[in-house]
Amino acid sequence: MESNLSDSLESNSTNCPGIDDFRSQVFPTAYSLITVLGLVGNGLVLVVLIRTYRKSSPFHVYMLNLAVSDLLCVLTLPLRVLYYANKGEWKQGDFLCRFSSFAFYVNLYCSIYFMVAMSITRFLAIVFPVQNMRLVTENRSRLVCVGIWVFICLLSSPFLMSGQHVDRVTNKFKCFETPKDGDKQKLIVLNYLSVVVGFILPFLVILICYAGIVRALLSRTQAAQRQHDMSTRVIRMIVIVLLTFLISFMPYHVQRTIHLSFKSGTKTDCPDLATQKTVVVTQCLAAANSCFDPLLYFFSGEGFRSRLSSLQRSMKSNTLNRIARMKTTTGPVVGENLQLKAS
Repeated sequence: MESNLSDSLESNSTNCPGIDDFRSQVFPTAYSLITVLGLVGNGLVLVVLIRTYRKSSPFHVYMLNLAVSDLLCVLTLPLRVLYYANKGEWKQGDFLCRFSSFAFYVNLYCSIYFMVAMSITRFLAIVFPVQNMRLVTENRSRLVCVGIWVFICLLSSPFLMSGQHVDRVTNKFKCFETPKDGDKQKLIVLNYLSVVVGFILPFLVILICYAGIVRALLSRTQAAQRQHDMSTRVIRMIVIVLLTFLISFMPYHVQRTIHLSFKSGTKTDCPDLATQKTVVVTQCLAAANSCFDPLLYFFSGEGFRSRLSSLQRSMKSNTLNRIARMKTTTGPVVGENLQLKAS
């Protein structure tokens, strides 16, 4: 990937007329909302998973890593809020410009691959339950997560090479903008590579897994179909993952490809205003995957309600114990003070 790739894939140039006001309104509002929802949702997932780690499973290992990836992304979104609220002037320094682009793409593609890993895990559990007991373990799931992190971070490392740059027209520092001197043909090739490796192939794997799961569920005997809870969780996971792909990932990759193809085929960097607005909207939808991911655990996680209830009971018990200890230690002192006052 080229050092200018992160800028070219993120947004259209501010030199295009009519789009600045739209971006300065939509981006800060959307990113602020995503930050709040992402922090609350993924923070709750992390608290529950960490406090109940003794009940861990391969699915929860993937969910834990997914939540960490989402938090990494949402913690950088306030930088984008400041940037677009300042009408496209970057004041946070070169390193944060590089890191915020890097974190966005690491989260985007780590989310996709962690969903693939969870889908394969569910597929093996439903279609090959005997082999699943031997193949799918927590230690192997941790190794898979390490492999995903290393793979995605290496592929996204070129984004660390592209930092802030000075706009020649406004003489302001820019970040997340399209440079005029980029190699557009190389960007097109690299975009197709990232679309195939980061979106199409994972999506095909997920569709194959879900087709196998649905077929297995439909062909089960009446006795096997009594395992209603497991089937319900699987169906919920299928719905949530597919909606995330259709709402967040697919529009972003399609629009990004169209946008770069337009720029490579014309002398101007500015498409029509409607197309520029769709670039903004689809990027917000891509960032919103951080809000959809916690739904996987809330609605399809194993024993989420029991884990949450267990955590609440534990916290309540700890609070009562602290109150009891405070009463025990302060009781005699209070009694002595009352006796002194009485005398």
